[in-house]
Amino acid sequence: MAVYPMISLTTMIEASKKWEGHVVAGKFTLRQWLGGSDHSAVFLTERNGKEKAAIKLIAVPDHQPNHGDENRLSRWAATSRISHPNLIRLFEFGRCQVEEEPFLFVVMEYAEEDLGQIVPQRRLDPAEVAEMLPPIVEALSFLHEQGFVHGSIKPSNVFAVDNHVKISADNLHNIGETAELKNGGYSAPEAASALSPAADVWSVGALLITVLSQQEPGEQKLEAVPDPYRTIAQRCLKPNPEQRCNLNEILPRTRAQATEQQEDTNRKPKPQWVWLALLAGVIVLTLLVIRLKAHRQSTTSEVPVTTAQPATSQSSPIAPPASAPQGTRHGSVLHPVQPEVSRQAQNTIHGRVKVVVEVTANNSGDVTAAKLVSPGPSRYFAAKALTASRAWKFTPPQTDGQPSPSTWTLRFEFGRGSTQVIPKETNP
Repeated sequence: MAVYPMISLTTMIEASKKWEGHVVAGKFTLRQWLGGSDHSAVFLTERNGKEKAAIKLIAVPDHQPNHGDENRLSRWAATSRISHPNLIRLFEFGRCQVEEEPFLFVVMEYAEEDLGQIVPQRRLDPAEVAEMLPPIVEALSFLHEQGFVHGSIKPSNVFAVDNHVKISADNLHNIGETAELKNGGYSAPEAASALSPAADVWSVGALLITVLSQQEPGEQKLEAVPDPYRTIAQRCLKPNPEQRCNLNEILPRTRAQATEQQEDTNRKPKPQWVWLALLAGVIVLTLLVIRLKAHRQSTTSEVPVTTAQPATSQSSPIAPPASAPQGTRHGSVLHPVQPEVSRQAQNTIHGRVKVVVEVTANNSGDVTAAKLVSPGPSRYFAAKALTASRAWKFTPPQTDGQPSPSTWTLRFEFGRGSTQVIPKETNP
């Protein structure tokens, strides 16, 4: 077992927090401490002077041969040469010193959040898991084809990067290697003797139970997990690796169950309140069209526009924009789009979940780019807001009588009974 220079978690964290501002390898400034363990620390940094990245420092064992360190550097070199859309990219790695302490470092793609931040706040609903699971399975299948085993699938190693689910890549193992059983119930029982693709299957089963029940491995109760995920988890967590399902069996079961549930929903007659909701939506949209027509005919000040809301929502007026430069007339919202949020997800909200998206529209009023300005605490709601934002349509502003591009911020406020969207034109 390697002996690290700092074996106290508290000592390592206190020390590493003081390193903010240090420069590693002559070019990576430690901007902000993001987390760590008893022998590692992760910081926000920058690549090429502008691109956000994460840098991980790993303490070098004292008085030990550097064989293990060379193996880690060799694995990072191999990992940096492979690429998959659901795998965190490794950019640079090597050796460094911080305050005369020796470390290995690896610079990685920066992630806005990880599941380890979400699960303590709330459990995921099946719809969210249906979005999360395919990218994880596809990335693991790719790694297995390349001769790697992840060996550490758990909530804190599942990330959201620009609205894509990705898994960590800084601690992969070659198939057949051994690994320390340091990940609790997420590590397969056989990990200490030999890692195989079946070890990752075990980890997926443990992950499913955790995100759907908020129960850590060892405390998990399968009855708290809905099917098909309960059945999948049971097959993933077989003590004998040869009796576990394989990755190719997981997604078909998930998709078949989702299709069946959708068919059941479509067959059910809609209750009376649904028809009333649809009628209310038609009325709101009709009023919106009337107001937009009146806005186009007006040559005076801007008219506040009300975005269409679901029947359970209350409309939210758009504040009049600031005065435009001479010769410029502000644009307006032509076609707002509400995010499609499942009722189960709404029921998990306490208070309001706020997400801010910035969109760029061309001189035809079509959205050409959308990015998260403030993703809020939930990847699920951030993704729903971003998807809806891309479908918005605007009446372009006029500059010297000609339509011009515009930039807007859309503030989504998700609540249990309503979803409000407050747009604001920021340019021109």
